[in-house]
Amino acid sequence: MSWLIQLVVNAVALMIVAHFFQAIDVGGFGAALLAAFILAVVNIIVKPILFVLTLPITILTLGLFLFVLNAITLMLTSAIMGDSFVIDGFGWAIVAAIVVSLVTALIQSFLVDPITKR
Repeated sequence: MSWLIQLVVNAVALMIVAHFFQAIDVGGFGAALLAAFILAVVNIIVKPILFVLTLPITILTLGLFLFVLNAITLMLTSAIMGDSFVIDGFGWAIVAAIVVSLVTALIQSFLVDPITKR
């Protein structure tokens, strides 16, 4: 069940980012939900490989290169989705990765039960 909640939170974060930045276009909540699902699959399959390959750069940048990896996964998701989820360049993908991370963390902070920490 928490995986489904995480999927909806990511979809909401993508919708918020698309609302504030014109260079990022999401076709609606259904498209955002599908993009969140594809992003989750890409994060499960591709991101660990990229992380291992770029580990020295990640260490040198004290982890900031992870935003570039997140941008790459967002661009892959955009390429898979086609016209229903569009990012107009890699720079915007980095901005989107940062904002999606912040919005997701903010939303999750409100969803955590303080007693059970879940």
